Amino acid sequence: MSAVQRANTWEISDSEEERDENKPSSCVTLDQDTCANESNTTAASGSASGRPGDRSISAAGEKKKRRRTREEVQEEQESRRAATEKRRQEKNQLKEEKLQEQQRRREAALRVSLLKPENFIKSLTLQIHAALLRDAGCDVLLGTLDGLQWRKHIENQGLPNSISWTRQALQTEDEAKNGVIEEDQVLMVISHNEFEDMVTSHKTETNQSAPIGDVYEEAESLLQHLYKYLNKTSRKFVTILVISHQQRSGSGDEDNFDFHLNQHHLDTEGLLVHLQLYWNVSVNFLFGWQEVTDHVVAVTKALSKRPYKALCGDPDLGFCMDGSWSAGVRVDRDGRGLDQVWTRQIQQLNRVSPALAKAVTSVYPSPSLLLQVYEELPSEEERRRLLADLTVVGGAKERRVGLELAGRIYRLLTSQNPHLLLD
Repeated sequence: MSAVQRANTWEISDSEEERDENKPSSCVTLDQDTCANESNTTAASGSASGRPGDRSISAAGEKKKRRRTREEVQEEQESRRAATEKRRQEKNQLKEEKLQEQQRRREAALRVSLLKPENFIKSLTLQIHAALLRDAGCDVLLGTLDGLQWRKHIENQGLPNSISWTRQALQTEDEAKNGVIEEDQVLMVISHNEFEDMVTSHKTETNQSAPIGDVYEEAESLLQHLYKYLNKTSRKFVTILVISHQQRSGSGDEDNFDFHLNQHHLDTEGLLVHLQLYWNVSVNFLFGWQEVTDHVVAVTKALSKRPYKALCGDPDLGFCMDGSWSAGVRVDRDGRGLDQVWTRQIQQLNRVSPALAKAVTSVYPSPSLLLQVYEELPSEEERRRLLADLTVVGGAKERRVGLELAGRIYRLLTSQNPHLLLD
C-alpha cells in the first residue's frame, strides 16, 4: 500500500511517458505480490489461529491412545510376569527333580557299594559259642579272624559248640531285630568223641522206638540239643564239623576216617542218613582245627558275596553275555519255541550267522524232518549237498548256505562219533 501511495505523489514528465506507462503494471505486479504475501500471511494467521483447536483434538487422541497403550502394556507386563513365574517354577521343579534323582542315584550307588563283598564282609559278625574255647585248637580260628580283621563275638547262648553269623540290617530290610539279622548258616564243631556220643544217643532212641527228634530229660547229649534247636528255629541250615586228630586213610572216601570202633560204622551211617533226610543237616569230617578254620573262612566269604550276586541277578550261565542268549528260550507244552531252539542249535556251529541258521530252519522246521529227508536220499553225496543250495535271506548280495556248512550240519545230525570235530 505504501508503494501505491508513493506512486501517486510522483510527477510524470513527457520524456518518461513510456516508462510511466509501465509503472502501473509494475505497481499492479507489486500489488499482486503484496496481495499474495498478504494472502499467505492471512493463511498463516488463519492456520495459526486454528492450531490450538487442532492441538486439543490431537492431544485428546494421543491421550486416548496413550491410555489404551498403558492398559495393553500393563496386561502384557502381567502376562510376562506370569510367564516368568511359570518358567521359574518349572525351572525350580526341574532342579528339584534333578536333585532328587541325584540323591536317589547316590543312595543306590552307596547301597550297591555296601553290598559289594569287600564292604559287606565288614558288617558280618561271627558268633562263637563259649564252649569251643575249651579246645586249645580254637586259637587257630581266633588268630585267623584277628589277622583278617573280621568281627567276632563270644556268646554262651544258642546251639552248643556252634558258629553262626549275624550282620547289620540294611535300610530296606524290615525284618531286623534291633538292627541285626541272623544268617541262615550254622556250623556245629564237635570232636570225634562227641560225635560217638551222638551216634550212641541216636542208637538208643532207635532201639527204644522213640519218635524222631524226641528228647529225653536224662543227660541230654549234643544230638538232643540239636533237635531242640532245630525245632525252635526255622530256616536254619546246620552243618556238623567233626574234628579227628587221626590221619586220613588213602581210600579217598568222604568219611574215610579210621575210627577206633569200626563196629559202629553202620550206626554212624544210620545217623548220617537220619540227619540228612529228616533234619537237612550235613556232616563233614575234617582233620584238625586248621581245616575247620578254612571252612569257616570259606563260608564267611560265601555269605559276603551272596547279597551282591542276588542284586546283580547273575544268569545261570555266567560265561554268557547279558541278553537273549543268557535268557534262554521258553518252550511251551504245545511245542511253541522249539523252532527257536533248533535255530540256536545250528547257530552253535562256528561261523554260522542267524540268517544262515534261519535259512535252514525255515525249510526244515525240526531236526526230525531233516533226518527223514536224509534217509530218503540214496547216496551220501546227495545228503551232504542237500542244504547247499538254500537261499539265505538278508544282506546286500544273494547268497546260499554252501557245501561247507551243509556238510557240517549233516555230520552234526548223523555222526556216531562223539569226538568228531565238525569244523
